[in-house]
Amino acid sequence: MRLSGFADEAANGIDGQIEATLALGWRHIEARSIDGTNIHDLPEDKFDAVCKKLDEAGIRINCFGSTIANWSKKLDEPFADTLATVDRAIHRMQVLDVPFVRIMSYAIRLDDSGRALADQHKEERFRRLREICARFLAAGITPVHENCMNFGGMSWQHSLEMLEAVPGLKLVFDTGNPGITPDFRKSFPYPNQDIQESYHHLREHIVHVHIKDGVRDPQTGKETYFFPDEGVCQVPSIVEDLLRTGYDGDFSIEPHMAVVFHDAHVSASERARFDNYVDYGKRFERLLERARSNARA
Repeated sequence: MRLSGFADEAANGIDGQIEATLALGWRHIEARSIDGTNIHDLPEDKFDAVCKKLDEAGIRINCFGSTIANWSKKLDEPFADTLATVDRAIHRMQVLDVPFVRIMSYAIRLDDSGRALADQHKEERFRRLREICARFLAAGITPVHENCMNFGGMSWQHSLEMLEAVPGLKLVFDTGNPGITPDFRKSFPYPNQDIQESYHHLREHIVHVHIKDGVRDPQTGKETYFFPDEGVCQVPSIVEDLLRTGYDGDFSIEPHMAVVFHDAHVSASERARFDNYVDYGKRFERLLERARSNARA
């Protein structure tokens, strides 16, 4: 079990990301972006420089937070573009010896009012995901799907349907996403998903965990994020149950408090970002220790 995080929330550049990781006494980063560019899209010379700095600092990458098939990617985009990104990611993951890659299942098809269309083109999604996953698996890399704002995150039932259709695909469970993601099985305006219901239905497929805590106002769409020991997503009980039921995978923090990857309107000073990330990590360490103690009781 390793602790890591999306260090691009602490700093844009790799130097600051490494500094924040070392400030926590951690040795792993869940790599997403460097200076605003996803790690699989960096120019070769910049990627090489990142690898050198990681090696010098003794920092490893435990998961690639890729943009492959994510919430911003639509099914009408050429699949060849997706596969080109997959192949770049595989090469770079092999260079860095990364075991997991976070993927998604393309944008949800919505009408102009924000309602989900009845036809989500599931078979085309699943066809693409099978090819994506087959390439990663052939390279010895485990693809993990996040319960985020994409088809597989529309509800726990959508997740299970997708897993049944895509061999080898596993789950990364984000503890905060049910609180900020509509339950598309319900009536519009969609309420948020139920964290405990989602977790317990998906538990057996979880191999990686993101730590986040937040809530969405279903009427306005406004999202509010919290420290994991102060929020509404029952993070302590989820972590405790994971440990009690034998989870030995990694935990990666994704605060979303000082900066949000998908929302440029959420920003803070460099110092505030760094301090928030480190504070968040320390709080999670304390939460984890309490969960371990309770799980052993």
